[in-house]
Amino acid sequence: VVTGVQTCALPISTMSSFKAIRVHQVERATHSQLETLTLNDLSAGEVVIRVAWSGLNYKDALAVSGKGRIIKSFPRNAGIDLSGEVVSSDAADFKPGDKVLVTGCGIGESLDGGLSEMARVPASAVVKLPAGLSLREVMVIGTAGFTAALALKRMRDNHQHPDMGPILVSGPTGGVGGVALDLFSGQGFEVHALTGKAEAQADYLKALGAHTVVDRLTLEMGNKPLESALWGGAVDNLGGPTLGYLTRTVKPWGNIATIGLAQAHTLDTTVMPFILRGVSLLGIHSVECPRPWREWIWQQLAGPWKLRHLDTLVGREITLDQVKETCDQQIAGALVGRTVVRLSGQI
Repeated sequence: VVTGVQTCALPISTMSSFKAIRVHQVERATHSQLETLTLNDLSAGEVVIRVAWSGLNYKDALAVSGKGRIIKSFPRNAGIDLSGEVVSSDAADFKPGDKVLVTGCGIGESLDGGLSEMARVPASAVVKLPAGLSLREVMVIGTAGFTAALALKRMRDNHQHPDMGPILVSGPTGGVGGVALDLFSGQGFEVHALTGKAEAQADYLKALGAHTVVDRLTLEMGNKPLESALWGGAVDNLGGPTLGYLTRTVKPWGNIATIGLAQAHTLDTTVMPFILRGVSLLGIHSVECPRPWREWIWQQLAGPWKLRHLDTLVGREITLDQVKETCDQQIAGALVGRTVVRLSGQI
């Protein structure tokens, strides 16, 4: 008997073996490999999904490469995103044939994830595919794009608007940053891209909506508690010195959405931007986003927030057997844009 699933209701095809990227711990190290599994190997959940597409995020690259401690218990299938079709469900909200997606919610960390031909997940993590987006498109967006959209929601909820000045996006050649350029510019904001790849990627960033490309390697950040106020707000994927610079240079009442730590996990600043300019530092945590927010954001992404440059955002489409190599390239900073992983390939 498969825990959490009515085995008798499963089509025979779902009981056969399937392939997945499985992460193991050996002593204190982790390693991943492409393995053949059955449903009995998967963590518990009410909904069984035939996975059509997944996507690679930086967190996935850390998990698969062993460069970061993303997985909470072992062995686990990697992959914090998936989209596909329900084949069996113990939850009243979902039935066989439903097209669905899952981002975050512990998959690929404490639960088995989406870099697998089959997945079993808690019903609380599953969102029905919104009308207006395909199974592939929601994985082009993935956790990266959902996180950028959560940043937009939180900033707008805290009164950010285009008249306050340009939004500076750091790390714009990555998934979150690239979606943020498209998303914020589509909502009427003037968006500037701050990157260490200004010469090589300027055309790509402008194609996503960047008004100006700012070279991070030549930027004078200063070290005073308050520098000249330049930016209406910011979406930061780097942390460290860059986030500190943003606190000193965002205009009064502007918001900084802090999302990543690609540069460093530290923050060196003072209270002065917050008490003299009213700057707000908003933490963006998409894994445990409240479900009403999650459902609302996906509806926005399928409607008024629909991205204009989804094809431009896709840097590559790969299969499961290419995941490990691609994760190594992502850790090395050699990739631009989003990576989508074809499983069943259903649209």
